[in-house]
Amino acid sequence: MFPDTPATRLQTVVVEFGAAKSGKPPATLGRALYAQVLEWFKLGNDRVAAAIHDAKISPLSVSGLLGHRHPVKNKSGDRFYCRIGLLDGGLVSQLLNGLEIAERESLTLGKFPFKVRMVYALPDSHRLVKAAQYRQLAEISATREISLDFHSPTSFKQKQYVQPFPLPTLVFSSLLRRWNGFAPEDLHFPRQEWEGFVAAYDLKTYALKMEGGAEIGSQGWARYRFPNPEQARIASILAQFAFFAGVGRKTSMGMGQTVISEQRTVIS
Repeated sequence: MFPDTPATRLQTVVVEFGAAKSGKPPATLGRALYAQVLEWFKLGNDRVAAAIHDAKISPLSVSGLLGHRHPVKNKSGDRFYCRIGLLDGGLVSQLLNGLEIAERESLTLGKFPFKVRMVYALPDSHRLVKAAQYRQLAEISATREISLDFHSPTSFKQKQYVQPFPLPTLVFSSLLRRWNGFAPEDLHFPRQEWEGFVAAYDLKTYALKMEGGAEIGSQGWARYRFPNPEQARIASILAQFAFFAGVGRKTSMGMGQTVISEQRTVIS
């Protein structure tokens, strides 16, 4: 057995916000939330924040602003939250250190003021706070049929184009790349020529507004089937990993929030 270390752990952290005034928060705050998360890391350790910003494969995923949005305007004190997935467990303490420093400070996201109300970091202290070891995920049972729920617009870079449909080769190649970027080396998977196919789906395309334009992606669910037993094993592991990593492009800015359907954990 190889010893587990903080770096071989995956974890999610949930930060709860309170609206600091009445009004209507911007519809999407993906870039603003990502910038805020980097600011918290910078408060904890500025070198870590710089390394995250410059990383070729991001070690985190960040949801959009979640919570109830009133159709007209929200009241001061209304609660919102975001979920941060960390693919290197060694980053958890750095993030929490930064959040502790910033805990009593107000912050502005997209010109709308908020205040941090609560930080959930203990597994199961919030329905979206989970923790796992890479080695633990690598030992799960395989299934040849896998359903994934895409809770935010999801898209992929396919050559020079953006592909909004979650083809199995795009979904699982994206996950495999991120897995190999952070899992212990003895758990790395070889590159796959995926033989899986889409067995069923219910998807719609949505636009996620960002600075400079909108990002188009698919939301809904898709069921994948893998006739090859070894690929079914790898895909089953990666499907569990998706909760922490997200899938596809710009997962640090709210896109690609994904969960295996059997988990019944709604990220919305």
